[in-house]
Amino acid sequence: MSPAAGLQAPLLPSSKTEKRPSVSGAVFNVATSIIGAGIMSIPATFKVLGVIPAFVLIVIIACLTDISVDILMRYTHAGETSTYAGVMRESFGRAGSVAVQLCVMITNLGCLIIFLIIIGDVLCGKQPEGSVHLGVLQEWFGFHWWNTRVFALLFVMVFVMLPLALFRRVGSLRFSSAISVLLAVIFVAICSVMAIYAVWEGKSKTPKLLPQLDNHVSFFDLFTAVPVIVTAFTFHFNVHPIGFEFDKPSDMITASSGSAISSLLNDLVRLSYALHLMLVFPMLNFSLRANIDELLFSQKPLLAKDTKRFLSITLVLLVFSYTAAITIPDIWYFFQFLGSTSAVCLAFIFPGVIVLRDVHGISTTRDRIIATVMIVLAVVTSTIAISTNIYSSIRNKS
Repeated sequence: MSPAAGLQAPLLPSSKTEKRPSVSGAVFNVATSIIGAGIMSIPATFKVLGVIPAFVLIVIIACLTDISVDILMRYTHAGETSTYAGVMRESFGRAGSVAVQLCVMITNLGCLIIFLIIIGDVLCGKQPEGSVHLGVLQEWFGFHWWNTRVFALLFVMVFVMLPLALFRRVGSLRFSSAISVLLAVIFVAICSVMAIYAVWEGKSKTPKLLPQLDNHVSFFDLFTAVPVIVTAFTFHFNVHPIGFEFDKPSDMITASSGSAISSLLNDLVRLSYALHLMLVFPMLNFSLRANIDELLFSQKPLLAKDTKRFLSITLVLLVFSYTAAITIPDIWYFFQFLGSTSAVCLAFIFPGVIVLRDVHGISTTRDRIIATVMIVLAVVTSTIAISTNIYSSIRNKS
C-alpha cells in the first residue's frame, strides 16, 4: 500500500463507533480548496477581459473542471488506487505518477507562498515602487518591531498554521473550512455593499463590458487571464484525500457539484480575507505533504502512523513557505506561472490523457471528444499565455 493511502488512516485505530465524515464537511473542504487566493484573481480577470468575456470564461472553466473531476473519480473507482498519482500510474506507469506529484508540489507550494504574501500585505502592508500601503496592524498600532512582516508572519505560522497542519485526517479540517467559507462570504458581502454604495453615490466607474485593445493591450494579452482563473478552479489535488474518507465514494461527486465607517469596513474586508487564507492554508498543505511523502518515501510505513516523518515534512514545508513569503514581493507572476503550467496539467491535461489512454475501457465517444477538446484548449491557451508573458517581460526590459 502506498503512503498516500495514509490519507485514509485515522490517528487512532478504527472502531465501530468511529464517526465518518459528512457530505457537508466535504462540501466545505472542497469549497475552501477552490476559493483560496483565487477569489482575488476574479477582479483582475474582469479588468483585463471585460465583464461579458470574463463571465463566459469563468463558466466555461467551471464546467470543464466539473467534467475533469468526474473523470478522475470514475477512473479511480474503476482501478485499485485511492490517489491522483495512483490513477496516472495505472495509465502511464511510474512517469505518470511522478508527473502528477511534481505538479501538485509546484502548484500547492506556490499557492501556500501566495497565501502568506497576501496575509503579510494585509497585516503589515507593502511599499511598491516608493508608495506606501499601510497594513492593518500599522494602521491600528503604528510602526513597531512586532508588527513587521517577519514577526507577524512568524506569529501566524506558529499559532495558526502549525496547529491546523498537524491534523492527520483531512476530514478533521471541516470546521476550519466552514469558518473559512463563512469569512469568504463576509468578504464578498462587504465588498458588494461597498460597491453598491459607491454606485449610489456616483463614485464608481462604468465597468467595461468588453476588452479594450490599444497600444498597451494586444489580443494575445487577453490570454494571460486564462491561467489565473485556471489556478482559481484547480482543486483536483484534494479530490482523493476528501473523497476517500467517505464510506460511499459516490458522496464525493455530490460534494464537488457547489468615513470612520468606511475605514472600518475596509479593515473588515482585509482582515476577513486574511483570516480566510489562514484557514485555507492547511487544506493545500495536506495534499502537498501527502504527495511529497508518496514520491520520496514510497517504501515507508503509512505517513499517518509515522510521527517523526509526519512532523519533519510538515515543519520543512512551513519553514520553506515562510522564508519564501518573506523574500518574494509579488504574487501575480506566481498566479500566471502556476496557471500556465502545473495547474492546467492537474485540472485538464492529465484527466484528458487518462480518458484517451482508457486502460479500464470505460470511456465513451463523448468522453474522448471532451478530453481532446480539454487538452487542445489547455495547451493552446497556456502556450499563448506563456509566450505573451515572456515577450512582455523582454519588451519591458528593453
